[in-house]
Amino acid sequence: MPHLYLVDGSGYIFRAYHRLPPLTNKHGEPVGAVYGYTTMLWKLADEVHAADGPTHMAVILDKSSKTFRNDLYDKYKAQRPPAPADLIPQFPMIRDATRAFSLPCIETEGLEADDIIACYSKAALAQGWSVTIVSSDKDLMQLIEPGLDMYDTMNNRRLGPEHVAEKFFGITPAQLGDVLALMGDSVDNVPGVPGVGPKTAAKLILEHGDLESVLAAADGMKKSKLRDNLIEHAEMARLSKVLVSLKCDVALPEPLEDLELKGIPDAPLRAFLEHHGFKSLIAKLSAVAEAPVAESPVVADMDADEPCKHDDYETVVDEAALDRWITIARHQGWIAIDTETTGIDATRADLVGISLALHPNLACYVPIAHGGTDLLAENPVQIDRAIVLAKMKPLLEDPSILKIGHNLKYDMIVLARAYAATGGVTIAPFDDTILMSFDLDAGLHGHGMDELAATHLSHTCIAFKDVVGTGKSQRTFNEIDLKAATHYAAEDADVTLRLWRRFKRRLPAEGSTRVYEMVDRPLVPVIAQMEMHGIKVDAAKLSRLSTEFAGQMASLETEIHALAGAPFTIGSPKQLGDVLFEKMGIKGGRKGKSGVYSTDVTELERIAADKDSPGAVIARKVLDWRQLSKLKSTYTDALQAQINPATGRVHTSYSLTGAQTGRLSSTDPNLQNIPIRTEIGRQIRDAFVAEPGNVILAADYSQIELRLAAHMANVPALKQAFANGDDIHSLTAQELFGEVNRDTRGRAKTINFAILYGISRWGLAGRLDVSADEAQAMIDRYFDRFPGISSYIVDTTESVRATGFTTTLFGRKTHFPRIRSKIQHERQGAERAAINAPIQGTSADIIKRAMVRMGPALLEAGLPNVRMLLQVHDELVFELPEGDVEAAKPVIERVMANAATPAVTLDVPLGIEIGTGLSWGAAH
Repeated sequence: MPHLYLVDGSGYIFRAYHRLPPLTNKHGEPVGAVYGYTTMLWKLADEVHAADGPTHMAVILDKSSKTFRNDLYDKYKAQRPPAPADLIPQFPMIRDATRAFSLPCIETEGLEADDIIACYSKAALAQGWSVTIVSSDKDLMQLIEPGLDMYDTMNNRRLGPEHVAEKFFGITPAQLGDVLALMGDSVDNVPGVPGVGPKTAAKLILEHGDLESVLAAADGMKKSKLRDNLIEHAEMARLSKVLVSLKCDVALPEPLEDLELKGIPDAPLRAFLEHHGFKSLIAKLSAVAEAPVAESPVVADMDADEPCKHDDYETVVDEAALDRWITIARHQGWIAIDTETTGIDATRADLVGISLALHPNLACYVPIAHGGTDLLAENPVQIDRAIVLAKMKPLLEDPSILKIGHNLKYDMIVLARAYAATGGVTIAPFDDTILMSFDLDAGLHGHGMDELAATHLSHTCIAFKDVVGTGKSQRTFNEIDLKAATHYAAEDADVTLRLWRRFKRRLPAEGSTRVYEMVDRPLVPVIAQMEMHGIKVDAAKLSRLSTEFAGQMASLETEIHALAGAPFTIGSPKQLGDVLFEKMGIKGGRKGKSGVYSTDVTELERIAADKDSPGAVIARKVLDWRQLSKLKSTYTDALQAQINPATGRVHTSYSLTGAQTGRLSSTDPNLQNIPIRTEIGRQIRDAFVAEPGNVILAADYSQIELRLAAHMANVPALKQAFANGDDIHSLTAQELFGEVNRDTRGRAKTINFAILYGISRWGLAGRLDVSADEAQAMIDRYFDRFPGISSYIVDTTESVRATGFTTTLFGRKTHFPRIRSKIQHERQGAERAAINAPIQGTSADIIKRAMVRMGPALLEAGLPNVRMLLQVHDELVFELPEGDVEAAKPVIERVMANAATPAVTLDVPLGIEIGTGLSWGAAH
């Protein structure tokens, strides 16, 4: 179907004018805006052609400053300052630039560009076309509807109904005109109603439906300044509605068919560029003419990349060279970036240098802290750190330049710390290739740069150990000579850029843009902030717990040795296996290839479950010993060592690609493995504490996976139970066993969750301590009572066998390559994982969306001191002043409860449980 792109030319012109310094062409004419506009339009034409394949395009401009709105209201836009003197003569040249691309340049006397865009949009939609408006103007958001979206090139994002809802407090695009009429616009001099801002306007429209209903209801409102203003300024509100409404009933200046996009022609564009002497763009045009496809970071022939040429990489050691790289980045609009540091912990490592890449093999390394630790050592020539940071900051924050990184969260933290003394830095807009890879290929392979380079580029990256050495001879990166450092660092940026070129075009083609743009990419700076915040731990309490655990382990050792009849090393699988299967004669032992008996958790649980086995008691005690040993080494001992001396807090590291279903994982420490419902787990959580004057707040989704199963499997009984606030496990117990008591409810709870993980009859039998036949009977009864769950499992399994992947409600794909394996246990394992992946993945997507929205919502509510610290499973953990608790609770609950909307509307409510206390444990 035809896809029409309508470019808001005025927005492009002013962005171009302000993004570049004053420039003149060879005729002495000012052309800064012309040059910027030309590069931006060229980039758009290339990129959208690759991403969406538009068939038609036009640039829409304002013909003059006077329109029919000035006849209605002479003050309309009256206070807008005139265009800058050096921009006015560039307007005709910009029209020439548009026509040089063979793009229609449309303007109509008496109408604003927004009205023309509205006319073309409605006409195209009426013929069944798709429409994209290239703008982020709020007035144009009124036009958003099915088939029409907006593209914000400044922030590289698509704008749909969900953006309008987020920006204007829950309203729809169709209601936006009424909201704009009430709130007015000081820039355009739209009067509106005094004292009514965006939030109040949205609230009124949501309550009453439309502007006229609001005005009609004003008399009945309780006495207030708002009521008086609505009554007194009703006519101004109606006038404002006319002023902000877009006129879409005018005949089209040019037929839709004449807007067909036919590619960038050489001759007229070359003539235009040569007239103005735009040498770099002439060179680009020549490269396009010689290349088999258009030269673009997105659509270039991917097989044409030359191998990485390390000797071509530049070491930037003077300011002029750095300025050159930054200028090129500004002109082309994108740059890959990577940081080199003294360590892998972003919250502790020091910045050593920055690498940049503009095109394949066009990469550099900017060292800032190289040199030996010896005071007498001669350090290499490099630009002063403060100068590099000062020059890089505008580039990093420039909204017109896309920053491309791999695992950019790490670089954001490193750079935030580097800029901490000078006011911080915000890196935007950005793309992250590790997330692009994950959203495209989760489950197929890893997403580290080395593996991706080998998989997609057939390139073997320089190994870090080959640069810094290993063992006692290992050095930190700042001690590496600049040539070797440049080869390694610039290669990272080069490879990142090459991966981005491939992944960027795949996202829309493979349906992964939605989850990348709406869920994962916005989460990167949020996670970076959480890691930098960290959380305080009570070292003294941890020390006491370590001592207690050691004592309990010693007691268990004594008991185990007594049961075994002799001392042995409990932590040795070989010695434990010999005791259980040789000395005690337990049947069913299995040996691995090494000849050692397996004593893994499954084997020990099997032995412990056999009450008649002579090893049942010893197996249970070994399991207890192992848990204590793991908790002691992983948490109570390790957490003390992980306290950052500079902050006095522990800073866990989150991975957005660590779990293939989309869940976050964490390391150093791994917070996901703290036991949830045991007393020992609570004791460890008690060691995570708030700073004086603050409290910890824990907000947890209640049974979110069961709620999602009710929605996704369409189970009316479960949906109704959740809507009523019933106890879902009691409902299941009644359905399966005919009565509800402690035993049947416990069994029902186990079954509810186990079914969602595709558990087998044997697995359920083991969990409930019943025979396999009894377990199968329970599964059969469950499916009889809830047939939607059975259908969901069958449909999901058949779908993943056909496609190779599952999909969440937000479009996240998880691949299961072993679903067709000839090895039975591999195939069955893939099937079980596939059954749960859409549910667990959707749950992960929802909590991620809540995390992205949380900060803005808290700021909007006047709660800047509420900080989100941790995300564990279905729970968010905050630290906040005691006095903010009551105000924060409803904000946090609202954001979490509505996180799926408006992208996804669920048939069940999302329940949120919130608790507070001086520690994480106390908040539960």
